[in-house]
Amino acid sequence: MPILLMPGVGLQAQEDANPQDTAPAAPVLPGPVPSLPGPTEDGVFFADVLVRGQPVFQVGSLTGLGARDRAQIINRRIGGLLSQSQKLDAVTVQVDQDRQIALLTVNNRVLMTVTQQDAIDFGLTVEELAHQWADRLNPVLAQPNLVIDVLQRLDGTARQLVDETIVLLPSLLGAILLVGLTWIVAKGVRRLGLVWAEQTEGDRSSEILIGRLCYGGIWVVGSIVALGVLGLDFATLLGTLGLTSVAIGFSLKDVLSNYISGVILLAARPFRISDQVVIGDYEGTVVQIQLRATTMRTYDGRLVYIPNQRVFQSSIVNNTESPVRRSDVMVGIDYDDSITAARQVIIEAVSQVEGVEKEPPPVILVQELAASTVNLQVLFWVNSRRQSFLQVTSAVSQAIKEALQAAGIDMPTEIYTLTFRNRIIADIVAANVEAIPEQAEGHLKSQKTI
Repeated sequence: MPILLMPGVGLQAQEDANPQDTAPAAPVLPGPVPSLPGPTEDGVFFADVLVRGQPVFQVGSLTGLGARDRAQIINRRIGGLLSQSQKLDAVTVQVDQDRQIALLTVNNRVLMTVTQQDAIDFGLTVEELAHQWADRLNPVLAQPNLVIDVLQRLDGTARQLVDETIVLLPSLLGAILLVGLTWIVAKGVRRLGLVWAEQTEGDRSSEILIGRLCYGGIWVVGSIVALGVLGLDFATLLGTLGLTSVAIGFSLKDVLSNYISGVILLAARPFRISDQVVIGDYEGTVVQIQLRATTMRTYDGRLVYIPNQRVFQSSIVNNTESPVRRSDVMVGIDYDDSITAARQVIIEAVSQVEGVEKEPPPVILVQELAASTVNLQVLFWVNSRRQSFLQVTSAVSQAIKEALQAAGIDMPTEIYTLTFRNRIIADIVAANVEAIPEQAEGHLKSQKTI
């Protein structure tokens, strides 16, 4: 099984090495993390020999030197050779028949010693095993550095990912289960909040606010606990949130302002869904109230999405907050007609129009003494919904006109009096004005005789 070699941990090769492997080793750069050793079927432990993080073959233990320590010594020697800029020669095998060992050398430097114990472990002769290991080392040592570096990084990253996944697997499963539980609890709490708001408040806006606050609150708590299960310290999390909140606040200032304004609007409830309101330059029916924006349908059928920050800062006129709404009609009568008689006629006409509220009763005020008419303002109450409001107001205007005409009360148009200071011009204009009826009468007679 592979061994775990932590980068940056200095190992003393001279203290642990077998006398057969005490050749001086060059300094080596830290390599990728090797794997842990594992026992073979006969109980002998083996460790990987690595070249730039890639396992090439395994070596066993010797008398007084474990497989892990032996592999680390060999790996450091290979790393020292690879860190040099000079070109590497092929691995050569030097067999010592008297001592029954073989030396693997590169550029006149000893990499390792193949012993009789190695030959016994792998069922080969010392020379055969030495040549086999040399054949495996030569291709990987001859690979271009770029390819090796990329492979080394990929292998190291993959190994680290696998190791961390194995270590974090219980925590990861716990966090996933906790997220699923949070989702179920959040939906349940939101449902309970909606039911409670519907029974107590009876307002759709309150249901939206309570449901979303409950849903978001459960998710915040569940996310924090899930991060804690993964091993994130709560103090670290709070510190991170504190450091990032300033940057998030500046970058998402408008978005956060809209959401905060949405919460305030849903809590204050200046209007509700289906209310007919005037917000700034827009007038229509409220279709939807969200945390970010309010949707309104104008009376000409268009949908308008108004950011809640703008809604919060604008003047709001709610036309349907009260079930009834006052309307008015302006009418002008002749100066020669009686105001009292005109009032009586108008009140009777307005009272008979369907949709006009009996209480409060209609009121007629003398609004202005104009140049040619006495202007009366007729005030009456109708349903506050826009369609009923416009229809009833139109019906009242028609009823007033017809009633005044039937009663013989004139509704004159504007009359202007022209005064000419020059007597000659005044006589000419007067003569022409007097001739107009005669010309008109003659024109009518000529039409009849044709």
